Amino acid sequence: MRILVTGGAGFIGSHVTDVMLAAGHEVIVVDNLSSGKRANLNPQVSAFYELDILDADGLQQVFAAHRPHAVSHQAALANVRESLHEPARYAEVNLLGSINLLEAARRHDCQRIIYASTGGACYGEPLFVPVTEDHPINPLDPYGASKHAVEHYLYLYQHNYGLAYTILRYPNVYGPRQDPLGEAGVIAIFTGAMLAGREVTINGSGEQVRDFVYVGDIARGNLLALQTPGSAIYNLGSAVGTSVNTMFAELQGATQYPLAPHYGPAKLGEVSRTYLDASQARRDLGWEPRMSLHDGLRLTADSFR
Repeated sequence: MRILVTGGAGFIGSHVTDVMLAAGHEVIVVDNLSSGKRANLNPQVSAFYELDILDADGLQQVFAAHRPHAVSHQAALANVRESLHEPARYAEVNLLGSINLLEAARRHDCQRIIYASTGGACYGEPLFVPVTEDHPINPLDPYGASKHAVEHYLYLYQHNYGLAYTILRYPNVYGPRQDPLGEAGVIAIFTGAMLAGREVTINGSGEQVRDFVYVGDIARGNLLALQTPGSAIYNLGSAVGTSVNTMFAELQGATQYPLAPHYGPAKLGEVSRTYLDASQARRDLGWEPRMSLHDGLRLTADSFR
C-alpha cells in the first residue's frame, strides 16, 4: 500500500514509518519539523514534504500527487501542560489541521485514516482501571479535548463519505528518538537528566500511576491497523499500572544514576492513575505489547547515550 504518515519525522511517526517500510509499503512523509527532525527520517521514504497540516492547499497537492491508500496521522501538538496555557493553539493545530487532512483524504479517494488518539488524556480521571474503550470521555486538559474532538469528525466522515478509520488511543509512549527537551514524556525527561547528572524532579508524590508502552509496540499497532475490518477504536496499552516512583527506580538502574529524586508540587490537569485495557486490540488485531518496561528502559537509555 501507499501510506502517508503525518509527523513522520517525529518520535512516534518515524517509528511508524520504519515499520511500514519494513513491511513492504511505500511511505510518504509530511512533517513541519517543529518537533520532528530530519535525522529521524528513514532514507527509504518515497517523498518528504516539510509541510504544516494547517496548510490545506499544501495537503491537497500532496494527496493529488501521491493518492495514498491510507494515512497514519501522528502529527499533533502533544504537551498537556502547554495546552493549559495555549488552548486555542491546540484546538487549531490538532482539530482544524486534522479536518484539513480529512478533507484531502475525502477528495482523493483515500481508503483509511489511522488516527493517533490519546488514552492517557481523553478519559480523564478513570472511574475504573484498566480503562476500556467504552469508558466515559472526560479530558482534564485542552490537549486531551482537542485529540478526542477529532474522533467525532472521523465518525462523521465515515458516515457521510465512507472514509474508514482506525482510532488508536495511546498510553504513555517512550523510547528512542523521544526529545527530552521538546514535547517530551516523563521517561525522556528523566533519562536526559539522569545521563547528564542533573537533579530529577518528580511532580507530586510519585505515586501517580501510568501505562508505559515502548514505541516499537505502538508502531506495530499502526501497521496492524491497516487490516482493520470496518472502522473501530482500540486502546493500545499494557493493562498494567506503574507508579512514577517505580519507573524512576527502574530507570535509575538502567542509567546508573546515583542521586535521589527531588519532589515538587503536583501539576494542574494530571490524573492520579490510568492504564488501558487492550483486549479488543488483542482480539481484532493480534496486538499486545512485547517489550517489558525493564528492557525498554534499558534500550531507551542506551539510545540516549
